[in-house]
Amino acid sequence: MSKYHAIKDDEESVLPGSSSQGNRRSIEPSTPLLSGSNTDEVQIEIEDEPGSASSFSCVINLANTILGTGMLAMPAAVASVGLIFGSLMIIYAGTASALGLYLLSRAAAKTGGRRSSFFAVSKLTYPWAAIYFDLAIAVKCFGVGTSYLIIIGELMPEVVAASVWGAEYDLLLDRRFWITVFMLVIIPLAFLKKLDSLRYTSLLALVAIVYLIVIVIYNYFGPDYRAPPSDKIHFVRFSSKFFTYLPIFVFAFTCHQNVFTIYNEVGDNSQTNINKIVFGSIGSSAMVYQVIGILGYLTFGEDVSANIISMYTPNTFITIGRIGFVICVLFSFPLQCHPCRACLDKIISAITTNDTDANKPSDLKYFLMTSGILIASYLIAIIVSQLDLVLSFVGSTGSTAISFILPGLFYYKLYQDDPWDKEKIVSVCLAGYGCVVMVVCLTMNVLRVSAGH
Repeated sequence: MSKYHAIKDDEESVLPGSSSQGNRRSIEPSTPLLSGSNTDEVQIEIEDEPGSASSFSCVINLANTILGTGMLAMPAAVASVGLIFGSLMIIYAGTASALGLYLLSRAAAKTGGRRSSFFAVSKLTYPWAAIYFDLAIAVKCFGVGTSYLIIIGELMPEVVAASVWGAEYDLLLDRRFWITVFMLVIIPLAFLKKLDSLRYTSLLALVAIVYLIVIVIYNYFGPDYRAPPSDKIHFVRFSSKFFTYLPIFVFAFTCHQNVFTIYNEVGDNSQTNINKIVFGSIGSSAMVYQVIGILGYLTFGEDVSANIISMYTPNTFITIGRIGFVICVLFSFPLQCHPCRACLDKIISAITTNDTDANKPSDLKYFLMTSGILIASYLIAIIVSQLDLVLSFVGSTGSTAISFILPGLFYYKLYQDDPWDKEKIVSVCLAGYGCVVMVVCLTMNVLRVSAGH
């Protein structure tokens, strides 16, 4: 009886799958066949599970991952550099992010099949650092997800305070109460195993984003608009505030933690279709940032705060917008939980069994990992009311690494034997740019701490 073994992923040459078929992986015998006089080897082909997600749902999920708290602070970021430079910075940040996504998708194709991940690519490039890469991604996603709970705890009491019935019940003004209530909604969403399962909640979150856009547009073009003094508006401005708000531009388009899941789940994961998904999500998000950033700045001038929705006079229209943003971050939490859990799975497998090639975690392991993420996020959000400085450190390291440094390093390593071309040069430049951004942002955060801000 013949024994069979599977060829390793990094020894295969597998083309990206299509919408109708999964990717095939060869299995060949390790000993000659007993029948017959020759020693020809027989190959048996098995197929990976084909992708079922539509391109539209992938665009929605990526866009929802991108659009978050950065929208509220974008007008202040534009104010730090002026209208023209601020608009150009949004375009530049989106372009740099799209380059990172493109390089990661090229790296995903090298892993073979539909089991790509940061860990899988790390094994092909820098095996010794794979576990540390996934740890950085897990910490980053966990921190952002926890910040969403804190935002819910801050906004909902404001919503209640603006209502006619909120003042009668002190419990409804307690941030911990609202974090607990919304955590009950998040739990079933966080346990969904496929990112594509979140397409409807992501679409609902994008509706809330559209409502925020309407608020900003109406308050600028509406009858109650009062233009700020002319000396409060600048077309180009250079000040030290630019370095304070640089992370907002840099991290506004971070969604790279989900690009491998998109590659694995989309029906047609050819490079052409992946490029369309990247362009659709980055392009639509850039337009949202342009509208909110520019009109928000023109409405309040350089005095605009880091939370644009808090600048408007409370009324029913604005209160609904705050509720909408709570819904936005509520449904964005699972989009952070999904990659965080995937990274933890790889880390735990590497530590406990030294086997990172398992297709799927067991039901028990899946339950324990998800529960651990939810419980830890909940406890931190209940105890801590301000995580802005902590998240700025996490973002300066984790977000920069997965957006710029790792995509550049991965692509260069995978194609190091190929002749130098534009893509290879861009990959090295992107990694270098990420290192500079990391040093600058970490330095500014350290200065903020030392200054007591």
